[in-house]
Amino acid sequence: MLRAFIGKVTFNKPTIYFSQFKSQRWMHSRNKQAMELIAKGWSALQEVDRVIDYCELNDKRLIPFLRTAKENFELALEADNSNTHARYWLSKLHMKYHVPGACKVVGAALLVEAAEMGDPDAQYELGCRLRVENDYVQSDQRAFYYLEKAVDQLHPGALYLLGAVYLTGDCVKKDAASAMWCFHRASKKGHAGAAIAYGSLLLRGVQVPESLAKFDAKRGSSNRKSRKNAGSPEPNPVEMAREQFEIAANAGCDLGFRWLKRLEEEEKRLLISHS
Repeated sequence: MLRAFIGKVTFNKPTIYFSQFKSQRWMHSRNKQAMELIAKGWSALQEVDRVIDYCELNDKRLIPFLRTAKENFELALEADNSNTHARYWLSKLHMKYHVPGACKVVGAALLVEAAEMGDPDAQYELGCRLRVENDYVQSDQRAFYYLEKAVDQLHPGALYLLGAVYLTGDCVKKDAASAMWCFHRASKKGHAGAAIAYGSLLLRGVQVPESLAKFDAKRGSSNRKSRKNAGSPEPNPVEMAREQFEIAANAGCDLGFRWLKRLEEEEKRLLISHS
């Protein structure tokens, strides 16, 4: 009896293993196919975005690219119905572009689905769209909910927008420390607007939150030790702000260049006054 039991176990175990392996392999293949289709659709959409500012939104020359993008996103969704990227990009096509067969209701439904499934871009997009002034629809709290979901995944746009919400106290309690945290994390991801906001607040004398100071202390402890050994002072708010404006300038933000020029002129003025 024991031998029979062992025989069943040893016989069944490989069967379960191989069936799981085949299932995982099939899912991987399906996801890979979907991502390839999304890449093709996104490439076609990039061609549209490249010229859309120089032509009419319903220009007939854009239709072939829009159709290609739509077909590929739809095929990607057929290949992998759980793919949130396909849902998100297909929703953008329906809601933003003049693609044949576009339907804003379908686009809105796809956007909500993608957001509920955890796509950070969809959560940010939905949060932005819900932040509308409407006397009949109380959507601010719902918008804040989706923005927070995107922030949890460190979406730079959501971090910047949530920072602005905390800074102004719009639909939440005003909290400069939380705003600074959001701007800081977004600037680390290269968001130009967040870098400008963070640098400007530093110049206004807003204190860096303790949580950020500890975070930077852990990451930059070796740099600080080298500065101390060299006898150089700790970075001051102006230098910290300069770093932020450089991030914005590197991202191509004109305001970043203006702030850097302004700091340079201010330094020259101070040197002349002290000489």
